[in-house]
Amino acid sequence: MKAELIGPRLKELRQGMNLTRLNMAELLGASATSIDRYERSIVRPTVECFLIYADYFDISLDYIFGRCDQPQGKLYEHCPHVELSNPELKQFVDTCFDPASPMSGRLKGALTKMLEDTKK
Repeated sequence: MKAELIGPRLKELRQGMNLTRLNMAELLGASATSIDRYERSIVRPTVECFLIYADYFDISLDYIFGRCDQPQGKLYEHCPHVELSNPELKQFVDTCFDPASPMSGRLKGALTKMLEDTKK
């Protein structure tokens, strides 16, 4: 385990989903101050908190603990949790399926190809 990676990875996960420390605290049943301490590696979360992080972000504990650099871990199939409250993601989805958008056809084609490739 690479202890110095735990805090920064927890912060990166939270920020990647545009969650505030308060949002994360509510998910964990902790305080925003605790989240700050986890992310600055002052305090290490409990095992239960680590499990909540792994389940919520759909990643492996190997990644959180710095045992690998891939969020899906060594033997894990990654299916990230997607929050449509993220304005950039919502805009992307709206653009993909908006028939008035000039990019709609190209994006649908790219998404279809990506989905086909994952089935192989």
